[in-house]
Amino acid sequence: MSAAPRYHRQALLPQIGPAGQDRLRAARVLLVGCGALGTVVAEQVVRGGVGHLRLCDRDVVELTNLQRQTLFEESDAASGLPKAVAAARRLGAVNGEVSIDGRPLDVHAGNVEELARGFDLIIDGTDNVETRYLLNDVAMKHKIPWVYGACVGTTGRAMGILPGKSPCLRCLFPEPPAPGELPTCDTAGVLAPAAAIAASLEVVEAMKILVADPSAATTLISFELWPMRFRAISTEGARRQECETCGQRAFRFLESTAAASAAAVLCGRDTVQVRPASNAAALDLPAAAARLVSAGTVQQSDFFVRCDLVHERVSITLFPDGRALVHGTRDPAAARSIYARYIGV
Repeated sequence: MSAAPRYHRQALLPQIGPAGQDRLRAARVLLVGCGALGTVVAEQVVRGGVGHLRLCDRDVVELTNLQRQTLFEESDAASGLPKAVAAARRLGAVNGEVSIDGRPLDVHAGNVEELARGFDLIIDGTDNVETRYLLNDVAMKHKIPWVYGACVGTTGRAMGILPGKSPCLRCLFPEPPAPGELPTCDTAGVLAPAAAIAASLEVVEAMKILVADPSAATTLISFELWPMRFRAISTEGARRQECETCGQRAFRFLESTAAASAAAVLCGRDTVQVRPASNAAALDLPAAAARLVSAGTVQQSDFFVRCDLVHERVSITLFPDGRALVHGTRDPAAARSIYARYIGV
């Protein structure tokens, strides 16, 4: 099928038109995170005809995801597929005209610049503040437009950001909130329609940026669905010359952790991700599987090795980039200890 019939209804919109559709077809988009926000964003931009989508996510599909993460099925959860792999498979069946690059990895200061190189737009599909401030740094440093979005409970917000023209994330929110300051999906839950609306607002902003609409990146939209109210806040004139990131061009979040290892509790899960230093060697999955046989029941696929550690009451999932998800704990120190004992890094 040719591109014209597929996108006919979209190209009829005066805001897009045939020229705008051509711009979308030529666009290269990086989406970081493929959860409640990211799955909706990914599906809409693929159906809308972007030329190339790279989607990155560090997690695997679980049954609790299916309430709001629209690209996944029960079979994905049963097999524990990496979200980036399951999403790429589904999206490839939705629109074969779009080049889709699914990357099952953690986006961090040591790899984000390489992942973003050559892309026209970055879209936030994450569930944590640290990564959003990191995306803001890389976008400002390399002058890549990006779209910020967030959702928790029944609330959400979205904003487009154009480096050098609009305020960046730190112009409006100079410092990330302290731990425990904001509600999370652990404490407040997530309403699926709220995630879908926040993601859809992100896609609208993304399309405005990609078709060079002059109204792009001029408004922060926030909403509450229960009770329902929406608020549009103009961001024109809110760019601050004294902003550490876009004014002074100091990229604290990009530079401070580039080579560090990290352990992070995943949102809404009794799971800790352990990531070795960025210069760690790639993991030999078959060799790791062979070593873990004596520790518990091992499951191996092309994308991961998983072992139920019988003496630890936890399970561990290993990925080729050296990362591990330690399931059954929320203690980063305990997760790092388990990683060191069984993987030896």
